[in-house]
Amino acid sequence: MRKFVNFRFVVACIFAIVANDVATYAQDNVIDEVVWVVGDEAILKSDVEEVRLDALYRGRRFNGDPYCIIPEEIAVQKLFLHQAKLDSIEVSEGDVIRQVDQMMNWYIQEAGSKEKFEENFNKTSTQIREMLRENARDGLTVQRMQQKLVGDVRVTPAEVRRYFKDLPQDSIPYIPTQVEVQIITLQPKIPVAEIEEVKRKLRDYTDRVMNGEIDFSTLARLYSEDKGSALKGGETGFMGRGMMDPAYANVAFSLQDPKKVSKIVESEFGYHIIQLVEKRGDRVNTRHILLRPKVSEKELTETCARLDSIADDIRNNKFTFDEAAAVISHDKDTRNNHGIMVNINMNTGVTTSKFEMQDLPQDVAKVVDKMNVGEVSKAFAMINEKDGKEVCAIVKLKEKINGHKATIAEDYQDLKAIVMEKRREEILQKWILNKQKSTYVRINENWQKCDFKYPGWIKRD
Repeated sequence: MRKFVNFRFVVACIFAIVANDVATYAQDNVIDEVVWVVGDEAILKSDVEEVRLDALYRGRRFNGDPYCIIPEEIAVQKLFLHQAKLDSIEVSEGDVIRQVDQMMNWYIQEAGSKEKFEENFNKTSTQIREMLRENARDGLTVQRMQQKLVGDVRVTPAEVRRYFKDLPQDSIPYIPTQVEVQIITLQPKIPVAEIEEVKRKLRDYTDRVMNGEIDFSTLARLYSEDKGSALKGGETGFMGRGMMDPAYANVAFSLQDPKKVSKIVESEFGYHIIQLVEKRGDRVNTRHILLRPKVSEKELTETCARLDSIADDIRNNKFTFDEAAAVISHDKDTRNNHGIMVNINMNTGVTTSKFEMQDLPQDVAKVVDKMNVGEVSKAFAMINEKDGKEVCAIVKLKEKINGHKATIAEDYQDLKAIVMEKRREEILQKWILNKQKSTYVRINENWQKCDFKYPGWIKRD
């Protein structure tokens, strides 16, 4: 309900993964060819086949011929990406990493284990992660471009009431079960000795590079914990300042000599050393080696035990969950909001405190699923999706609204979101039709007999 209904594939492109390698295509007698050209971008038959195979894996069903639907959806994505390039729309490397991490977790969960996941795709997790990386960047860029195009859309209460009044009884939307959750997190203390050991390793790498003993790129492949860039010798590709962690960006843009190695840089992801590859205007390409200090099992256990003690005090009414969140929580996104978790719609930018269960972080959802309203959980370990760090958490189920047919009194915000989404969808559809007119498109004659969603791909003389 909170997604652009007619653009689900655009968002799903974030998650696209190569399910079979070239050898598989050869076995199936699939000969690659250019089937569409959009602007200066080609869409290959293998591109379409990869998306089709991934859709089968994820259980997606097509309302029509997938060999017509998929290339058109890829073409729409390319229209948004081209405009994003013109408008200098950027996404941060941190956002890309987080998106890839979430999808890797999803795939592994669906497969049942990491080993089964790798077996299904006949690739290592590292290889799959690298393939997801650029797709994630493209998908997030499309989202940002859409947000820019529809960012000024507003809906009045009168419009919402009119929409609901005009709905036939059998078309009134069903609101799935939603929850409001409060959270307190504590980050285990990382021993100074562990941090010093990480820095010692990075200093050693620096010395080895500067002494000519080994190339920076070789060390990155061997030791960097940023697995995506490690495969490319630590190289990140050209990025603007806004796409990087601020601490990383400050050092990266100050580098002048490609033969030198930076000082050790601490970012939200860990500790880095950086080497300049090339600068082009307001963009820079760097290599880096990332190491993350490890939380010891002892520290994790002690931190969770401390949080369990706090949970007991809350249950015994020594102080409230709200008060504890404001004073002790390390979750900077919620501690000033009584610990209430916030659900941000990536398509619209709209925020709400209500979550459907599938929208919650997986570790939180598994705990909340077994709770009653007002209950405070036992402490549990989880991975913070923002920075990938392991933390201890307790949660309180503040409210639970069981699934029901919408009413204007109880579900105004949800109905408003539906009306806003329809308005945004209309704007985006109009934008696509206009963009088609100014974009060069060529479709292989064998792929022209489709009933396309958007007229205008094939320009008649």
